[in-house]
Amino acid sequence: MLLKTFRWSFAVTAFALVAAVFYGGWQAFGLVAILAVLEISLSFDNAVVNAGILKKMNPFWQKIFLTIGVLIAVFGMRLVFPVVIVAVSASMGPVEAVDLALTDKDRYQQLVTDAHPSIAAFGGVFLLMIFLDFVFEDREIKWLTWIERPLARLGRVDMLSVCLALVVLLGAALTFGAHAHQHGGVHADKAETVLLSGIAGLITYMLVRGLSGHFETRIEEDEEREREAQGAAEHGGPRSAVALAGKAAFFMFLYLEVLDASFSFDGVIGAFAITNDIVVMALGLGTGAMYVRSLTVYLVRQGTLDDYVYLEHGAHYAIGALSVILLVTIQYEINEVITGLVGVILIGASFWSSVRRNKALAHGSGDTAGSDRDRTGVTTGS
Repeated sequence: MLLKTFRWSFAVTAFALVAAVFYGGWQAFGLVAILAVLEISLSFDNAVVNAGILKKMNPFWQKIFLTIGVLIAVFGMRLVFPVVIVAVSASMGPVEAVDLALTDKDRYQQLVTDAHPSIAAFGGVFLLMIFLDFVFEDREIKWLTWIERPLARLGRVDMLSVCLALVVLLGAALTFGAHAHQHGGVHADKAETVLLSGIAGLITYMLVRGLSGHFETRIEEDEEREREAQGAAEHGGPRSAVALAGKAAFFMFLYLEVLDASFSFDGVIGAFAITNDIVVMALGLGTGAMYVRSLTVYLVRQGTLDDYVYLEHGAHYAIGALSVILLVTIQYEINEVITGLVGVILIGASFWSSVRRNKALAHGSGDTAGSDRDRTGVTTGS
């Protein structure tokens, strides 16, 4: 299973490393390897969240995620996206932007760095909404009950996550945005840019997530009616369900791609701390993105999220931390190692809590679910 799932990732790794040697020698080889590890460490929580969504999709759309989705992730976000940023921010054509990336790497890096406030605001608000909608939902299984129970009660207030996200965005725009970090260590007033970009991120989340949720609900309602009325097939019930499944899966796929884009923002920007060579960057980040995709599929096929029930909680807490980090980086530089470690620690803690829970259930102590906790307040039951 492991070799079958990761075979394309291994193949891409071999190709990228060989290409790096031919392109820039052993130095490029080392940079590609470092960038791949950076991307994996920053996007591990992305794989866990993606797996939770991907398991709801049928095999056809899972294949689409692994084919077209990979092309969008590897070539779109890791190669085309930085070029588009330069083209838009510098008001130049795409061909001119590519030429700039290949011939004047310092100027190219400057333009991407100067565009970071708008990128961070868009991605930060999008990821913040994912985190807020997760913690405000009343879930049967809770990890940190002392946090999640009161937040679930607060979540009964309509549109609370949107209101809170807008408050956070306004605060970020007036503080971090007013002293946004630019190339060369200087600061500029980008409050308006941050505010507009953050609102764009919020609108994107509500539109894509809202449409996918709408069709998903319609599917569940149709399936429930079909179970209650056995004669629904005579009136075209199954056809309606199949059509809706296609629409729902499409919008889920679209949501996954926007989610992946938001996660890739910090990786693309952080990569400039290592190299400003667009070819090396694309090879390294693209290789890491392949492993994230393969890991997502592995988690789905192995049923890991069902076995380790707190993993999704840990991943969403990591998303919340990443959203805050992105907003803070509008003004301050934060080392990518810190960003990666935060995600790894949170997911590692949720995995360990899941293991403890499984052991407790195996020993027959799971009937006290919700009451057993360790000294840190982490539940050992669902």
